[in-house]
Amino acid sequence: MNYIKTAMLLAAMTALFMGIGYMIGGQSGMMIALVVAAAMNVFSYWNSDKMVLRMHHAQEVDERTAPEYYRIVRQLAANADLPMPRVYVIDNPQPNAFATGRNPENAAVAATTGLLNMLSAEEVAGVMAHELAHVKNRDTLIMTITATIAGAISMLANFAFFFGGNRDNNNPLGFVGVLLAMIVAPLAAMLVQMAISRTREYAADRMGAEICGEPMWLASALHKIAGGVERIHNPDAEHNPATAHMFIINPLSGERMDNLFSTHPNTDNRINELRKLAGSGMGGGGYGAGPGSRTSVPSSGPWGSAPQATGRPRGPWG
Repeated sequence: MNYIKTAMLLAAMTALFMGIGYMIGGQSGMMIALVVAAAMNVFSYWNSDKMVLRMHHAQEVDERTAPEYYRIVRQLAANADLPMPRVYVIDNPQPNAFATGRNPENAAVAATTGLLNMLSAEEVAGVMAHELAHVKNRDTLIMTITATIAGAISMLANFAFFFGGNRDNNNPLGFVGVLLAMIVAPLAAMLVQMAISRTREYAADRMGAEICGEPMWLASALHKIAGGVERIHNPDAEHNPATAHMFIINPLSGERMDNLFSTHPNTDNRINELRKLAGSGMGGGGYGAGPGSRTSVPSSGPWGSAPQATGRPRGPWG
């Protein structure tokens, strides 16, 4: 059902883009908008991962430079039956993480130094399992295309201000069409983009819990990340707000309302869903545990259970 909703929302985003073209230039404007959307999607398909990683000054690491972090990702990728993604670290004190790439064979995962310093190894595993779930579900491509179209809609809205005010036959709706293109269309694009992101987050939480084997690892991590995001500013995210929906928790603010204007579901609601998974019997092995083993999960925190922390990544990420 989530895939059907996502497909419908992407179709709505594309239709909105074409509608703006029509409001600005009639049928010819609509066709130009369609061509531009297709070109931008092709470009983002091949270059999205490089662009996003560069925006956030991510540095690639390996088993030598970040041994524990790298080994966690490698084990989780094996659990998920995924190719080993490229692994990046972002020198940023705000705890957060994201995944990018056009497909599992060309994927990358990135975590901030704030996340690797603040979370236990188990919590890091929960977060990276969530990001690998996005890779497995191909959400990284969907979210990048959505961000590209949303950016293009804003660009067209600016064009409408300069070129849409003429009263010739190219603009069938006249000044009303210009106002719609300038004001309503970017807002509608933002809402669709947020709806797509929220649809995919719950699915990634569930699959991530399955990949790492312990839902409460991710639940505890989400609680810590949400608190860190509220306290710690992220300048790179502020400069590139179109990428905010790619992070595990919105890096722009400590938004608490689970409403239409939030890029992510409410953190407490996500934790409650993970608690239900844990209560249903999921868990008992962990990302690196052998058959029949079980990780102790003591009661802690306002949300219920939290993972037993057996250690933290040494240094900022290794």
